[in-house]
Amino acid sequence: MTNGVVIVGAGHAGVQAAASLREEGYEGPVILVGDEKELPYHKPPLSKTFIKDAEAKPQPLRGEAFYTGNTIDYQPGLRIDAIDARAGQLNVAGGGKLAFDRLILATGSRPRLLKLDGAGLAGVVSLRSLADARPSRELSAQTEDVVILGGGFIGLEIAATLKAAGRNVTVVEAVDRLLGRAVAPAIAAHVRQRLEAIGVRILTGTTVARLEGESGRVSAAITSGGERLPAQMVIIGIGVVPNVELAEAAGIAIANGIRVDQHMRSSIPEILAVGDAASYRHWFTGGDVRLESVQNATDQARLAARTILGHADPFSAVPWFWSDIGDMKLQMVGLTQGGDSHVVLGEPAENKFSIYHYAGDRLLGIESVNRPADHMLGRKMLGAGFSPAPQTVSAGPEALKAALAAFQDREPAKAGA
Repeated sequence: MTNGVVIVGAGHAGVQAAASLREEGYEGPVILVGDEKELPYHKPPLSKTFIKDAEAKPQPLRGEAFYTGNTIDYQPGLRIDAIDARAGQLNVAGGGKLAFDRLILATGSRPRLLKLDGAGLAGVVSLRSLADARPSRELSAQTEDVVILGGGFIGLEIAATLKAAGRNVTVVEAVDRLLGRAVAPAIAAHVRQRLEAIGVRILTGTTVARLEGESGRVSAAITSGGERLPAQMVIIGIGVVPNVELAEAAGIAIANGIRVDQHMRSSIPEILAVGDAASYRHWFTGGDVRLESVQNATDQARLAARTILGHADPFSAVPWFWSDIGDMKLQMVGLTQGGDSHVVLGEPAENKFSIYHYAGDRLLGIESVNRPADHMLGRKMLGAGFSPAPQTVSAGPEALKAALAAFQDREPAKAGA
């Protein structure tokens, strides 16, 4: 191969793919293309420290020396208009072409648009990138009343952050509870209680009919029930849409994302996809998923690099997620859809507890609030393929550790999973 690997997208997945190619011994050209002009940076802090701290700086994923030292050709501020799969090249916006032998699409996702009267008013923002976060930070510093549309992780992280910074914050969620299908109802109820205790107003089962403005700037959100919510800033957090347009136009199969196999190959084998934009049949559940998390992005990127180097191992990473909402560190491991029973460890009243989810006698996943040791042990158990009996969970962490050790003694082939 002479043209090497081109990676489109310089977020967590794209940067990890470039790093892993070099770590795995790939010696050909590696070109990393990003549409932002920044050095690739961590995105999770944008909804926490960055938005409230005028002095906070972006946190680079890797220092500039990483790219030069590993002969990774990072090309910022470049937009790709089209993929010519047959010719093995990319058409660059404004002219020019990039040839590739292998292509990794790490195109990520973008905020879902809001179809609402007034959505174009100044002060109506989303938060996905530094280009969003910088003006949002400046605006929030001048704002007294904030309305957040969407009760998912991003919306609630921002709600807790801005309330701690002294703003009046209202969260409006269309369904009847927070965090949708992301966590168990008990976790969602706990998060709501903690947020309301610090003064965040939460309206569930409620939608916004329109936004009102004065002199071109938003001034209020009007609910479907007619209530007027004062707002000099409205933050849209109603989910994301995978960026699949490049792939779809190139004839690559799409199914709630760029469809990939267990080696991250798309329907055109020379083109791989990873991260938020990739959908696949999950080894753990047997269902089709598209996961939006840093962990999923980096694990898939590592595997994509190994696939390009000729390894045949399938994707088998245990999914895990996290969110910091006020005084709650939420950590989740596994995929809990389809669970029919659960065991609780710890005390919700102390803001420290975990829920172990089961389908029959199979442990599906664990959701933890301020119990990081439970989360780490859960990752080890699920990685080893170990499902402890519910009564073992009830006996506490020490009993779980002993049971896992005994299982690994019996199943040495899984001990290093």
